[in-house]
Amino acid sequence: MLENKPRRLDRCNNIADLRHLARRKLPAPMFHYIDGGSDDEWTLRNNTSAFDDYELLPSYLVDIANIDTSTTVLGRRIEVPFFLSPTGMSRLFHHDKEPAVARAAAKFGTYYTLSTMGTTKLEDIAQCVSGPKMFQIYILKDRELTREFVERCKAANYDALCLTVDTPLAGNRERDKVTGMVMPPRFGLASLTSFAMHPSWSVRLLTHPGFELANVIHRVDALATSSMSLIDYVNSQFDRTVTWKDVEWLASQWERPLVIKGLQSVSDAKHALDVGVTAIMVSNHGGRQLEGAPAPIDCVEPIREAVGDALELIVDGGIRRGTHIIKALALGANACSIGRPYLYGLASGGQAGVEHALSILKSELERSMALLGCATIAQLDGAHIMARR
Repeated sequence: MLENKPRRLDRCNNIADLRHLARRKLPAPMFHYIDGGSDDEWTLRNNTSAFDDYELLPSYLVDIANIDTSTTVLGRRIEVPFFLSPTGMSRLFHHDKEPAVARAAAKFGTYYTLSTMGTTKLEDIAQCVSGPKMFQIYILKDRELTREFVERCKAANYDALCLTVDTPLAGNRERDKVTGMVMPPRFGLASLTSFAMHPSWSVRLLTHPGFELANVIHRVDALATSSMSLIDYVNSQFDRTVTWKDVEWLASQWERPLVIKGLQSVSDAKHALDVGVTAIMVSNHGGRQLEGAPAPIDCVEPIREAVGDALELIVDGGIRRGTHIIKALALGANACSIGRPYLYGLASGGQAGVEHALSILKSELERSMALLGCATIAQLDGAHIMARR
């Protein structure tokens, strides 16, 4: 393949191109915060390379005149079988931050998931878009803050909650240590040169600050008063005592679709079914937590066999191509979610960049469905995939 190093959004042909453009646009601390994983980053790389272990089996001489990519997930009909995962602090990557991403998701008729660590209030996102929306929540040390999130999401008419459970403490993200990543961003010795080489982003650092954690700043304002290590802040809020009883409590408080994000084992999937969870987001946090964890795509088939149709399964991690989405669905997933791909788009061009990322994936999905001989999402099943030998 010819090497492509695009300098403009309209020259980006795939997610890898968007990643390259994002790297050009962002200071090093911000880019590597998106791009990095934990320890040696084997899990990060394996999340994507594991898709290569599966081959697609096409069916020919079928009617593929009309390709329908819509499906139903968490009680809502969505136009594409993928949606946008929760990612913290979108203001780091573009001054239009989370609303730009939410508007792009609504335009494509799919879910946007706002992170607890977002830089926009959940109520503002609800006013911004009327499309499907989900709020990512942690069971924090401050249980009253968790309860408050539930009530605020009910009042703002969120469709679902996404409980992340794989972060009792933050992973060892060595890139952030090397680049001097702190929150809020500041000009330090480790990052000064990179900020100087990206004047457009740096000017907007001054003219469009907005780096506070908007949904928690009223209760925990450590970041409003001083620059502290991002890892130290995250560690200070996560609770290592959370158990399945807490998940059961959250489900009883919410009483709407509840997704649990971060599970990978059959035994945990069965626990989730027992406590009233609606769906599992099969995820290792994008390779940013436990190094050596399995790729989400490899976990789908055994979990589906264990829980049958009682839970919806969402594959989160490593997706860079439309064929990756097809492989996940063929193995038994109901949908996929993406994080880095849309962040690369956000960094590359704000809302237009996110839309470009979603357009790339949708176009690849439609083309590959046609070539596979599947006109609808429901037709994607085990007959169209096999493990490589």
